[in-house]
Amino acid sequence: MAFRAILDEAHIHPAIRDAIATRHADIVREVGKAVAENDVVVVGMAQNPHVKRARRTLDRAGITYRYLEYGSYFSSWRRRNALKMWTGWPTFPMVFVRGALVGGASDVERLVRAGELAPLRPHRDCAGAP
Repeated sequence: MAFRAILDEAHIHPAIRDAIATRHADIVREVGKAVAENDVVVVGMAQNPHVKRARRTLDRAGITYRYLEYGSYFSSWRRRNALKMWTGWPTFPMVFVRGALVGGASDVERLVRAGELAPLRPHRDCAGAP
């Protein structure tokens, strides 16, 4: 099994540890909170066709999700970089299902086709309301 290499604390000078730990921590906290509170979260950016594709796939499958958008190709790339460093995922969208990062648009399409996300569809109660 492969492991994700992350520079350990022993190899980071104490004078910069706080700067690393707090740099754009607000965006990481916001996404982490959304992931903890929602079955499906899509993290994206404006103007990105892959983000739109992932959202359309979930919409067509009837799967409810929380969408968080951070900037566009022209803005907020430094803030989004904090998410890339946190997750290790290099692109947007970042799609989380039940707390786990599952990948991007192609990965979501594959999971929907395989029926793995079917249990996330809203179910109806006895009265037939969604």
